[in-house]
Amino acid sequence: IVFVVDDDVRTQESLKNLIRSVGLRVEAFPSAQDFLVSTRPDVPGCLVLDVRLPGLSGLDLQKRMAEVGLEIPIVFISGHGDIPMTVQAMKAGAVEFLTKPFRDQELLDAIQQALERDRYAREQRAELAELRSRYRLLTPREREVMALVVTGLLNKQIAGELGTSEASVKVHRQHVMAKMRAGSLATLVRMADRVATHIPKA
Repeated sequence: IVFVVDDDVRTQESLKNLIRSVGLRVEAFPSAQDFLVSTRPDVPGCLVLDVRLPGLSGLDLQKRMAEVGLEIPIVFISGHGDIPMTVQAMKAGAVEFLTKPFRDQELLDAIQQALERDRYAREQRAELAELRSRYRLLTPREREVMALVVTGLLNKQIAGELGTSEASVKVHRQHVMAKMRAGSLATLVRMADRVATHIPKA
């Protein structure tokens, strides 16, 4: 779905017709405030956003979305774009900044790029959520073993670190591999890297 925020009714209708012409669903809003309070379906999407709006500007909305964790890729459009404005928008993560008049295909290409970005981000979030749920199944001792396993230590060395037997470490290690669904040590290392910044080790 493509969300359009533009206070000009003619522009809004033109954009809706263009976006629908390539088979995409579109919802339009006359202001940033209306967009923020709307109920949005949980599907891949992007935002086509005019920079100059009544109340909250497009750049203000971009900032507000970042503050509340609303992760929707943005394509800015403006009839009054300047370099500092463009730089600010792009540095804050916008997919594209198009200055009117732009070709229809330019906008459609930017929308496709934004939708692909959102699909990929959603996949990454889903994968991370799955890894987190697996990690939560580990016992405290299994988490300790995992943390040492991914540093490359052997079972004997891990046993020495934890003050336990090598046989016990071997069992914990097997449990870690099974619960994390890791087919190899290399896979487990990649998983540990991904969860490390999101989950405390304890």
